[in-house]
Amino acid sequence: MHIINLRGIKLFAYHGCLEEEALIGGNFVVNVQIKFNFSDAAKCDELNQTIDYSAVYELVKHEMAIRSKLIENVAGRIADRMEKEFKGIESLSVEVVKLNPPIHGHVEEVSVVIEK
Repeated sequence: MHIINLRGIKLFAYHGCLEEEALIGGNFVVNVQIKFNFSDAAKCDELNQTIDYSAVYELVKHEMAIRSKLIENVAGRIADRMEKEFKGIESLSVEVVKLNPPIHGHVEEVSVVIEK
């Protein structure tokens, strides 16, 4: 099994249903797991035989910059674009974590996960 993980992609964004969230924004973390056969890259040491981590980061950064009310929407957009832009993905998981959500009570984070 071949797995590529990008964990702890920390970004500032303006997602949320409240008007204040659209104005002041908040901190988010995105975790991506990609199942992809990179055995050729393991043998030949060539970037074009695997998925470029920096391209994944830029895709996540771009989608996180587009405001959404729901982090479910953001996670779905990230997963859909990854499937379109990176050929050969066997499966993937995208987790979007909202830190310190505006909930009446102490909640450190909320997250959603989309698996395809």
